[in-house]
Amino acid sequence: MKCRPTYLFHILAIFCVFVWGTTFVSTKTLLNNCLSPDSIFFYRFLMAYLAIWFISPKTLFAKNLKDEFRFLLLGITGGSCYFLTENTALKISFVNNVALLVCTAPLITTLLSRLFLKTEKLKKWQIVGSLIAFLGVSFVIFNGRFVLKSNPLGDFLSISAALLWAFYTILLKKLDSKYHIIFITRKVFFYGLMTIIPFFGFNRLQTDLALLTRPVVAENLIFLGMVASLLCFVLWNITLKHLGSIVPTNYIYFNPLITLISSAIVLNEVITPIAAIGAVLILTGLFIVGKYNTT
Repeated sequence: MKCRPTYLFHILAIFCVFVWGTTFVSTKTLLNNCLSPDSIFFYRFLMAYLAIWFISPKTLFAKNLKDEFRFLLLGITGGSCYFLTENTALKISFVNNVALLVCTAPLITTLLSRLFLKTEKLKKWQIVGSLIAFLGVSFVIFNGRFVLKSNPLGDFLSISAALLWAFYTILLKKLDSKYHIIFITRKVFFYGLMTIIPFFGFNRLQTDLALLTRPVVAENLIFLGMVASLLCFVLWNITLKHLGSIVPTNYIYFNPLITLISSAIVLNEVITPIAAIGAVLILTGLFIVGKYNTT
């Protein structure tokens, strides 16, 4: 059977990261409009879950209890706990800190892939490329303003989010050869929703229709639910299936670059020479990782 060109999956990965790079702004907008971190997650995943039923296989359960438990873990690591930690970090900490620390996910994924996935062989130049890209991230994030304002809780939550996403990526590789990608994504949405519900015992779900139907709120929730969650989770799971766990995850380093460009276009922020150097480092690091993944 003829295989699809590999570059198509790289394009899908870049598209997902481009969309996810804009979700920081979208989520921050919702937080500024008084939505709580857990409510934002609940509504975006609820929309995605309801929509995916139209295209998902109608099978309800996994083939065995072990796989069903893995789906539960996917819902936690790539759903409820990941977004709760990231959204809460955005609420209480500085965006610079959150973006930089969440972007450690590729490095963590690379290390965990070597530990847990025998098929993922860690190469010296992949580590070098990842470190170069991460250095570029720090340049872009601060855009010439190297002042890291510490918020211990926010930093801890950001690192926790990166660790959760890395585990999500590793867990997914144990299931993507056994189940349809759409089915996997639907299970992630389902268990993400189920595992966020206990948190509403501490912080009630926001159900104020006047707030939820406010144009800026509704538009951002729809974007997060239908594009960033439904579409991008499906596409991202496809790329992991065909490219492995290391290379697609390294594209996450593009997030700050996308944020930088968006800020310049929308907010008229100046791109400094330091930020430009950071962009070059990111692209260089990604090139190295991609080259040595195929050699």
